[in-house]
Amino acid sequence: MTAILHRPSRTALRRLAAVLRRGGVVAVPTETVYGLAANALDADACERIFAAKERPAEDPLIVHVASVTAAAAVAELNPAARQLARAFWPGPLTMVLPKKPVVPAIVTAGLDSVAVRVPRHPVFRDLLRECGLPLAAPSANLFGYVSPTLPEHVQRGLGDRIEHILDGGPCEVGLESTIVDLRTPARPCVLRPGAISAEEIAKVLGVPVAARRVRVLPGARRGKKAGKAQRAPGLLARHYSPGTRLRLVARIEPAEVLAAGRRVAYLFLSRPKDPRLAALGNRVAWLSEAGDPAEAGRNIYARLRTLDEGGYREIIAERVPAAPAFAALADRLGRAASRGR
Repeated sequence: MTAILHRPSRTALRRLAAVLRRGGVVAVPTETVYGLAANALDADACERIFAAKERPAEDPLIVHVASVTAAAAVAELNPAARQLARAFWPGPLTMVLPKKPVVPAIVTAGLDSVAVRVPRHPVFRDLLRECGLPLAAPSANLFGYVSPTLPEHVQRGLGDRIEHILDGGPCEVGLESTIVDLRTPARPCVLRPGAISAEEIAKVLGVPVAARRVRVLPGARRGKKAGKAQRAPGLLARHYSPGTRLRLVARIEPAEVLAAGRRVAYLFLSRPKDPRLAALGNRVAWLSEAGDPAEAGRNIYARLRTLDEGGYREIIAERVPAAPAFAALADRLGRAASRGR
């Protein structure tokens, strides 16, 4: 089986909406990364997501909906959630809230909360409206691997496991959504950083917002238990990881690169200024021309995938600055380089 790549059209959207209503799965574009979508109210359909990704049941799914009204059908929206919805939805913000009984336990790892978001990508929004369902949609890749930001990434990773991919072009943001825990609205907490910062959330809510990396039990290999139900996805110590060993360093020196063997690749934050490095070809890459955090976020997963497919023994990457604008990028690189399991 090879997945069919569907260009966005009214006919394609109708066909894929019918697949979703029948309990099938469809890879879909979002502004963050490509997701693997199924009817969030159908436990059997969601089980197909877990099977295709080899995802452990302890890692919950994010439920994507077309509107605040649709979000209120699956989650208890408190006033803080409605404030953030007015400010950031549609967009790359996921809220963890008390769930409603209609949401099956498989979506929430058996917990009493659900992660919900209204995405911004126009093609995905059209599909949500066409099918009339809330869609659970984790990243469309094998569990723990680098997230996909192009339909070709999905095809190479899951093309023999799923039947349909909706082509929405390159992802605009390129990093997964910010996840904020609003179960206790007076003490909101960012569980996973993303394009919307804790500072932006605090400005809207008028209360301090904790922003911390949640420490959990060691992660899981594909198809194995993570050991403990996670409050939200993307919190395992090792995640977003290439198969090639990734090592982070404070700074990559040109002399080190020039002296290294051909089996070591290097990933800079910005384009290296030393012209000698350009002669080294594909084993030298960078995330942004001038170190822009948004551009780096859009490029990180594509760069990691390209280097991972290069046959290198090791990838050495520069750490990003310790600044709020780089928080999401630092989180993803740190988890990708972690050896924790």
